[in-house]
Amino acid sequence: MMIGIVGGVGPYAGLDLMKKVFDQTRAGKDQDHVDTMLLSLPSGILDRTEYLEGRVEKNPAFAIANVVARLEEAGASVAGIPCNTAHTDKIFEVILRELQRMKRSIHVLNMVSETVSFIQSNHPQLRRIGVLSTTGTYKSRVYVNALEDQGFQVLVPEEEMQETLIHPAIYDPVYGIKSVSDPINPRAKVNLQIGFDFLESRGAQGVILGCTEIPLAFPDLSIGGMTAIDPTLVLARALLKYSNPHKLKPLK
Repeated sequence: MMIGIVGGVGPYAGLDLMKKVFDQTRAGKDQDHVDTMLLSLPSGILDRTEYLEGRVEKNPAFAIANVVARLEEAGASVAGIPCNTAHTDKIFEVILRELQRMKRSIHVLNMVSETVSFIQSNHPQLRRIGVLSTTGTYKSRVYVNALEDQGFQVLVPEEEMQETLIHPAIYDPVYGIKSVSDPINPRAKVNLQIGFDFLESRGAQGVILGCTEIPLAFPDLSIGGMTAIDPTLVLARALLKYSNPHKLKPLK
């Protein structure tokens, strides 16, 4: 069963998801790896945060759905979208409706739902969860709502910190991770570290790296005294579990 990856949201996040699919696969040789297709078409997918903030009118869901449809045409049975902001209801629900309209049968995993389930199953001791993300994800409360519905206490940066430090660490055209991905600009890491320190000081036991660019800068599974939850890694494992469960490595 082929895995499809919607690339371009952002481009490096797509590569990161593909790498993590490979990293989580039981494989002794090339032929043991699962068939995977990454389709990266960033030029046609409008920015998700800009849409949610009303700065662009067209919902990026339509372009994302078209990429998913092309993945299905190429043979993919399940797909993942390595963009947390794309999982807000205003975007993700439209993606699913558009695929239904096109009579597509490919299964699209929900990164946010998978992440909440992952915490419940693998980190049951965590009850106070911090979230760092883009401003689109922050304002939509997609993680806050999903976590609170399951009884978690959720902590996020104060709005000024979000606007002046966290979002620029991802989006600033000079030093943000979307513009400077390899290597990461030190200023972006400093900004994010301030956010992590703030969440830990408020009592967070774990922190969700709620933008797929953040794990590029902080790949470790612990940050300070907090457990780091990487939704890209969660999505990679979920894609394998859905498509080829016998090839999924045990969780370390």
